Amino acid sequence: MSSSIETLEFQAETRQLLQLVIHSIYSNKDIFLRELISNASDALDKLRLESLTDPTLEADASDLCITLEADRDARTLTVRDNGIGMSRDEIVELIGTIAKSGTGRLLEKIKEAKDADAAQSLIGQFGVGFYSAFMVADKVTLRTRRAGTGAGDGTVWESDGEGTYTIRSVDGLPVGTSVTLHLKPADSEDGLADYLSEGKIRQIVKQYSDFIRWPIRMDTEQPGAEGGTTTTTTTLNSMKALWARPRSEVTEAEYGEFYKQISHDWLDPAETIHMRGEGTFEYEALLFIPSQAPFDLFSRETRRGVQLYVKRVFIMDDCEALMPNYLRFVKGVVDAHDLSLNISREILQHDRQIQGVRRRLVKKVLGALKNVQASDAERYAKLWGQFGRVLKEGLLEDADNTEALLGLVSAASTHDPETPTTLRAYVDRMKDGQDAIYYLTGESRATVENSPHMEAFAAKGYEVLILTDPVDEVWVERVPGFDGHRFQSIAKGQVDLDLDGSADGDGDSDADSGSAKAKREEDFAALLPWMTTTLSEQVKQVRLSSRLTTSAACIVGDAHDMSPTLEKMYRAMGQDMPPVKRILELNPNHPLITALRTAHAADADDPALADVAELVHGSALLAEGGELPDPARFTRLLTSRLTSTL
Repeated sequence: MSSSIETLEFQAETRQLLQLVIHSIYSNKDIFLRELISNASDALDKLRLESLTDPTLEADASDLCITLEADRDARTLTVRDNGIGMSRDEIVELIGTIAKSGTGRLLEKIKEAKDADAAQSLIGQFGVGFYSAFMVADKVTLRTRRAGTGAGDGTVWESDGEGTYTIRSVDGLPVGTSVTLHLKPADSEDGLADYLSEGKIRQIVKQYSDFIRWPIRMDTEQPGAEGGTTTTTTTLNSMKALWARPRSEVTEAEYGEFYKQISHDWLDPAETIHMRGEGTFEYEALLFIPSQAPFDLFSRETRRGVQLYVKRVFIMDDCEALMPNYLRFVKGVVDAHDLSLNISREILQHDRQIQGVRRRLVKKVLGALKNVQASDAERYAKLWGQFGRVLKEGLLEDADNTEALLGLVSAASTHDPETPTTLRAYVDRMKDGQDAIYYLTGESRATVENSPHMEAFAAKGYEVLILTDPVDEVWVERVPGFDGHRFQSIAKGQVDLDLDGSADGDGDSDADSGSAKAKREEDFAALLPWMTTTLSEQVKQVRLSSRLTTSAACIVGDAHDMSPTLEKMYRAMGQDMPPVKRILELNPNHPLITALRTAHAADADDPALADVAELVHGSALLAEGGELPDPARFTRLLTSRLTSTL
């Protein structure tokens, strides 16, 4: 018995999304059918899985299928499945408010999208393709009943896509879902085809849904005896699992369509990996490296992993056990022959065979990226721009593949202002006798290039890697080195290029250079301990620098100190980090420092000298992009000193 009809309003942001989908985003309206068929296929997958794992479900999974029904008299097209179905609460949550879809964030991303293709891709990624039905329909009616519920637990949802929807409970619905579209008239100028035409429906299914593993059926008219016609139920899709076919029999277009179907992406994949594992554990895998990073690549809620099938029976989406977190952008399917259909995610995490498959998949993906790097530098640069940051996470997570990942690293450097370098190319260019790979981290290339720490390295022609991703702060500390060369921050530890055997050779002997250094230390013997005491709350030491050529001072850390940026990152994550005192280095040849030394020698008790010392420290802090502990005090001191010079 039907209940009374309840009218509800769409969430405000959902209404905005509806209007964008209907009027702005999709240039090809045919896509609505792919979206509805994909949803139906998901529902069938879920029913098959639940029927295998829940013996109390009492669902008929003997003939799971998708049925298309075109009614010219009523001008309706219905997409029907006998899958898992939905409860009333699920309908309100998933369709009425799309609460789990992050609608506000989606709207923001759509507005930022550069073109229609990018916006369409976002729609698919957020899983709200159902709304594409309103592009071609004046009204959409959804009838559904969830498997495992009684005959009186059916629900009818209906809306014209404007601002409200109705929902009511009904009796007598079969398990599954039907979506009936009350179609708008065909209009070629508006891109509305005749979606009741058998030929058009066949064309859309073949183009977008041919690889759906469930039969897509429709009653079609066939020539009969004596010139008449007969109606026959026809399966429109091939249902051929693409991954089970030999690679030589699959076209790039087929790979591309299959990728778009499972990823909801609108771009072709950058790389396709089709492989078969044989031996004690047989499986087929079809993996794709996207051309463009998904919008939620760095979201905590992002779904990762590939689809897992067992002998072509769908087991789960997003099987995390098959792909590490740093390869979460990889899409695809793994079809294992020897797993139990009832295997759980927890068991998968510890299954030795699955771990072996995972290792082979990872090596294949990294190998594919290496091949692109070797064969097409321009295309690899684009891929690294999309996925380099997340790939570097692997240097923290995957010790077994550290060397392979380091070989993929592409980084900006002082060698070329435009073209990044690989670590191999950096090592090949290293100066004779240079034993370290020099780097400097920072928020931007401009900040790093203008850092005082760079001065001596630039003057002596040493190449320095410019690392600006947040993850760079961590992996360079964890990784011991590359090709026998350690990573050395030029903002940490002692850097004495004058005494480095790989220096540019200015004609001075080591003895002469050492003598000059001893003389400088003697000249500043009184100033350095005084400044260390004066600035004891800010720094742990004041010493002379050999890394400066034009700046008066810079701030450095000890070799094993945490960098200020990393310290800031940990604090932002809520970790209580004790402040790390750093070292102030002075340029002994800078006029300000020599004048300060002379003034201190003349009158060490002059209170103005402490102000100058504080200004030197504050200026060095600002030069590296740091934050002053007391900006107002710094400004007062600077103003006072400037005034006294006029």
